[in-house]
Amino acid sequence: MPSDPLVAQHVLEFPGGYTRTTGPVIGRFLTELRARRIVGVRTAEGRVLVPPLEYDPETGEPVTGEYTEVGPAGTVKTWAWVERPLDGHPLDRPFAWALIELDGADTALLHAVAADNAKAMAAGMRVWPVWSDRPTGHITDISHFAPEVTKIVSNVRAEYRLQAGGALRIFLEGVERGVLLAGRCERCAKVYVPYRLNCPECGQSLGDTFEVPDTGTITTFAINNLPDPRAPEVPFVSAYILLDTTDIPMIALIGDVPAHEVRQGMRVKAVWVPESERTASMANIRWFAPTGEPDVELS
Repeated sequence: MPSDPLVAQHVLEFPGGYTRTTGPVIGRFLTELRARRIVGVRTAEGRVLVPPLEYDPETGEPVTGEYTEVGPAGTVKTWAWVERPLDGHPLDRPFAWALIELDGADTALLHAVAADNAKAMAAGMRVWPVWSDRPTGHITDISHFAPEVTKIVSNVRAEYRLQAGGALRIFLEGVERGVLLAGRCERCAKVYVPYRLNCPECGQSLGDTFEVPDTGTITTFAINNLPDPRAPEVPFVSAYILLDTTDIPMIALIGDVPAHEVRQGMRVKAVWVPESERTASMANIRWFAPTGEPDVELS
């Protein structure tokens, strides 16, 4: 009859630590790491080996003993993603093992790269070392490498005051009273609202202001699906409205009607905020709403 296998557990351990000499080449490399510098050694053929070796791996000839500083940045040549780090790995979160050719080197150094995810890794990407807080002369003096900064996110907020003057001040003062002011060009007889000082067509100065109706016709419109604090709902409609007796449309919101029912030629009227809430601002008109009148046929 088969017998159970004999099993014995063996542990190889060096409680006091395993000490080995580094030699002059690796020792120089680790000493430079302690000073937060990365060096390579030059071969007789002129190539720079990083990490440095005592012999040229291609020819077997001894290296020259000429050390040169490289990096600190480098280029990822190839990489492998580690989704679940193990004990002893340099990072406790997902990372990549990568062969990194440092600037000025001809061979690649194996080290960890901290990236947001595997999709952020790519051959050819630029990386920079992140040094440990207390270098001791060990390869872990480079905690890991991190991708080169290629973009930043900046929170931007601009606060400013706009002081209305000239024609705009006159027009907004009228809006505060609940009226829309226009001007007529004496040369081409066109009526413009909002009021302005000169005719945009011929340059002629406009005459005195006069009130125009707050009713008009939609000439064209757009349905918007992004929120806007001024809009009654989403989606909402912004439209060019040709006020009665005027010759140029003004833009405003359309409300009190489903967006899909808005159409060219629709007759609309301004919906004003209560008189007690009015200021010198276009916010006095909440929006324009349908009047129920028959549509106008646009030419």
